[in-house]
Amino acid sequence: MPEILIGDDVFNVEIDGPEDAPALLLSNSLGTSLRMWDRQIPAWSKTFRVIRYDSRGHGASAAPDRPYSIGELAGDALAILDALDVDTAHFVGLSKGGMVGQWLLTHHPDRIGRAVLANTAPHMGPPQMWNDRIAAVREGGMETLIDSVLARWFTPQFRDSDPESIEAVAQMLRDTPAHGYAACCAAIRDMDQREPIRSIAGEVMVIVGENDPATTPAAGQAIVDSIAGASLTVLPAAHLSNIEAAEAFTDAVLRFLTRRPAKKTAAPAPAARKRAGAGRKAAKKAAPKKAASRTSASKKSTAKKSTAKKSAAKKSAAKKSAAKKSAAKKSAAKKSAARKPAAKKPAARKSAAKKPAAKAGSGSTRPGAAARRGRTGR
Repeated sequence: MPEILIGDDVFNVEIDGPEDAPALLLSNSLGTSLRMWDRQIPAWSKTFRVIRYDSRGHGASAAPDRPYSIGELAGDALAILDALDVDTAHFVGLSKGGMVGQWLLTHHPDRIGRAVLANTAPHMGPPQMWNDRIAAVREGGMETLIDSVLARWFTPQFRDSDPESIEAVAQMLRDTPAHGYAACCAAIRDMDQREPIRSIAGEVMVIVGENDPATTPAAGQAIVDSIAGASLTVLPAAHLSNIEAAEAFTDAVLRFLTRRPAKKTAAPAPAARKRAGAGRKAAKKAAPKKAASRTSASKKSTAKKSTAKKSAAKKSAAKKSAAKKSAAKKSAAKKSAARKPAAKKPAARKSAAKKPAAKAGSGSTRPGAAARRGRTGR
C-alpha cells in the first residue's frame, strides 16, 4: 500500500496486477474509499495493472479543510499517474469519480485511454441542496447522513438481502472526515460540465442504475447524448451499481476495456478527392459533347439516306424515261414500215448494181433491227 506525496499532501494508493500490463485507474465515489472496488479487483487485475486511490478528503488520503474543485480532484489523479510513470491509463470512475473522469477526458484526453463513467452526471443541482448537506455534516458529523445515504445508494431488496455489504459501505462513510466530505460536496455543487463534455472524442461507456435516484438514468443518457460514440449500459441497481450488481458491472467493464478497436474507414486524401472531382466534371462536360456528336452523326446519316433516296428516285425516273423513249421508237418504226409501199420486184434484165439499194431499203423496215437499236440507246 504505497503512499504518494503530491505537494504537501499524502495520498493512499493500492496497485494490483502485472507491472507490465496496461494501466487502469479507479476513482471512488463521494463518501467511500478505494475499498469500494474490492469486488472488481480479482477479475480486472488479471488483465490490467489496477491503480486505485483514496480521493482527496476521503479514506487515508489528505483532507485539507477548505473547498475543493473537480479540477483539483482531477489534478490529483494526474499527479498519481505521473508519480507512477504512467503516461496513459484506462479509467473507471463512479459518481464523483465519474465527474473526475469527465474533466480528465475534456482537459487531458491524451492521458486517458478508454473511460467508464458510472452512475454520474455532468451537473448536479440545486446549489442549496449541497449547502444544506454541508451544514448538516459539519454540525452533526457523518453519522447523521448514513441512513439517508444508504437509502439512496441501494434498493430495498439489496439492503435486505446483503446486510454485510451494506455495513461495509456504512463503515466507509463513518471513516470519511466530515470536513473532507463537505469540501467535496462544494466541488460537486460548483461543477457544470454539460457543455465542455461535448468536446470529448474518446471511447466512453456510461453505466447507469435503473433504480438510481441520485444520478438518474436520464442524467446518464444526457452524457451519452453529449459524447459522440458513447455507449450506455443499464444495470439492475441503484447508485452504487458496482456493489449491488457487482458481477454484471465487472463483466461489462472488462468487455468494454478489452474489445477490439472499431475499424475506421480512411477518408480519401485531398489530392485524390481533387482528382475524383475533376474526373466527375470532365465526365459532365464530355456528356453534352457526346450527345452533340450523336446528334450530328444522326443528322449526317439522315442526310445520306435522303440523298440516296433522291438518287434512287432519279435513276428510277431515268430508267422509266428511257423505257418510254424505247417503246416510242419501236412504235414509230412499226408505223413507218406500215406506210411504205411494197417494193417492186426488179426486172430480170436490170444490172446487179441495183441489188444493194434494194437490200438497204428492205433492212430499214424490219422491227427486230429497230428494237436492237432501241436497246442500244438505253
